[in-house]
Amino acid sequence: MARITFLGAAGTVTGSKYLVEADGKKLLVDCGLFEGRRDLKQRNWEPLPVNPATIDWVLLTHAHIDHTGYLPRLLRDGFRGPIYSNAATRELCALLLPDSAHLQEEDAAYAARKGFSRHKPPLPFYTVAESQAALARFHDIPRAGSFTISPQFSVRPHDAGHILGSSWLELTITENGRQTLVVFSGDLGRYDQPILKNPESPARADFLLCESTYGDRDHPSGSVLDQLADIVSQTAKHGGAVVIPAFAVGRTQTLLYYLRQLEEEQRIPRLPMYLDSPMAINVTDLYERHHEDHSLEFSREEGQGNHDPLNVHEVHMTRSVQESKNINDVVAPCVILSASGMATGGRVMHHLARRLPDPRSAVLLVGYQAEGTGGRALLEGAKYLHIHGEEVPVRAQIHEIGQLSAHAGKSELLRWLSGFQAPPRQTFLVHGEPTALNSFRSTIQDQFRWQVAIPEHQQSVDLAL
Repeated sequence: MARITFLGAAGTVTGSKYLVEADGKKLLVDCGLFEGRRDLKQRNWEPLPVNPATIDWVLLTHAHIDHTGYLPRLLRDGFRGPIYSNAATRELCALLLPDSAHLQEEDAAYAARKGFSRHKPPLPFYTVAESQAALARFHDIPRAGSFTISPQFSVRPHDAGHILGSSWLELTITENGRQTLVVFSGDLGRYDQPILKNPESPARADFLLCESTYGDRDHPSGSVLDQLADIVSQTAKHGGAVVIPAFAVGRTQTLLYYLRQLEEEQRIPRLPMYLDSPMAINVTDLYERHHEDHSLEFSREEGQGNHDPLNVHEVHMTRSVQESKNINDVVAPCVILSASGMATGGRVMHHLARRLPDPRSAVLLVGYQAEGTGGRALLEGAKYLHIHGEEVPVRAQIHEIGQLSAHAGKSELLRWLSGFQAPPRQTFLVHGEPTALNSFRSTIQDQFRWQVAIPEHQQSVDLAL
């Protein structure tokens, strides 16, 4: 009998992994890292309850590390099958996975030099070479239309509007001549946002796995442009720097779009803007190249002569470590965009260590900040932030623009669910923290009268055919 096992993103937001079994074959939908709290990150180091060598295929919804970042480890532990994704997701993973590995290698080396790790010697979770081995197993599937993986599994992807290449998936399971349709929402994006198309609407499913990141709340209303203009202008007036921890994929490109618009409207001064992430620089090139994901409005702007809607006027692309370090010497007002978006590692941590003690400066948080991350600590009013073994005082202004999230809010999730022409036989809520999961379950039950369950970590469910 077909079954699904929730190996991640069950009761928490990260670590998406769903093992689907049918007729003796195993398909893993997404293969992500756990992030956030220490106990969650520890799960990454624990062996999977299934031998990776017995998994036949991996199928990806999109490229974010909490959906793909476990792939090199899966190969290290024995997986040898193909990894299926669309071309944009493959190209993003070709940037994200080596970057993730490089950051882990850098952090391990830094911990060894400073001696603040409990491990002797500190080791990265995987290496750049192991990430490259995973990339060699990628195979492209169509951006739309049906694709047959095996006699047991076929998939039809749809636009999810979350990041470049993001899809929600219709997975048809065939066993003993009967078919069952399972829909995986992946991460659903926002409606009517810059650059990307809206999420496509679903029609039917026997079983549904729906993300619930913002299942208990909507994003704030109000103008992103107004808030961004105010924060940048006021910080510049005070002589400080605006540090924006921003995901290299999606959030950075949206911010560049808005900053360019504010410059053209002369609502902010033309400041030096440092895009301090080699990966974000390369991702921006991909965003401009993959026109199949672009909204009509963005395509229209691209067609206006030499206009580049993602190119701010005084931008500095800092690829090398030395160029990144040189930003510390900048004393004039500026804007610094750097990863990681939740302030959990990467170059942004050095900028935070430099700018957080400065009351003239500001930190702008522009996306979901998971429990246990540096970004969440700043949002909750932390007076000190632990960075590279030191307690850094927080004197800078801390701002949040919730409208910039790439995840659908509660109303947008309900809008997507309203596309179903008939209720799924069972809906599973995943990719959310407990408060959001429980709230969204109650909302769906009240509004749609559906059967809704919240699976537990490593729980298996038989899909009665």
